[in-house]
Amino acid sequence: MANRGHAATPTLGKAMLNKYARAFFTRVLTPFAAFLIRRGVSPDTVTLIGTAGVIAGALVFYPRGEFFWGTIVITLFVFSDLVDGNMARQMGRSSRWGAFLDSTLDRVADGAIFGGFALWYAGKGDDLALCAVSIFCLASGQVVSYTKARGESIGLPVAVNGLVERAERLVISLVAAGLSGLHAFGVPGIDVLLPIALWIVAVGSLVTLIQRVVTVRRESAEVEAAAEAEAAASPAQDTPDTSRNSEATP
Repeated sequence: MANRGHAATPTLGKAMLNKYARAFFTRVLTPFAAFLIRRGVSPDTVTLIGTAGVIAGALVFYPRGEFFWGTIVITLFVFSDLVDGNMARQMGRSSRWGAFLDSTLDRVADGAIFGGFALWYAGKGDDLALCAVSIFCLASGQVVSYTKARGESIGLPVAVNGLVERAERLVISLVAAGLSGLHAFGVPGIDVLLPIALWIVAVGSLVTLIQRVVTVRRESAEVEAAAEAEAAASPAQDTPDTSRNSEATP
């Protein structure tokens, strides 16, 4: 869901729309957001409903191989990314709590999507290798997000985005899933897109994880080296100059 705190990050809804489309949908959704506000609906409620819709789309349709309809449902609820952020701006409620809730529920939604893929390949999809790749995408996505959050929590900037971030992971996977679902409508050969996408996401997530770990290690070493240099310089600056006193002593 859309991050509504001080450190906003790219979200799935924003990633799926370019700046012109976002401007259009912002104008379209602003009256709807205002209506929800008048009805007493909070941005947090919209975030929760949007996440529930994504989870339902992923865990009801994907394990049955209904990738087209599952992706349609998920995409519809993804627009809550734009609605809750619009509501928060209208209400002036940009908050740390909103950012925390959004980030937490983002992880839940990600788990449902890749978990849905894994359930399909573990069942009727009958491909344990792709089941394992789906699980790896799920786990690596969570760890990639954790590395940045943990690095920032210990005071490091973690100044790297990485090859494949959350928005890229989900856009690649969902677009491929939706197109693969057209196989059920008689489009031949298109179902190979989802396996290809999952492998791309898995490799990209691994590269991104390595990039972030290396960056945190480098930044940590730089901070510790600076602290040691400062500590080494401090005694020399604090030591009193006794040479004049010794010369003045009879």
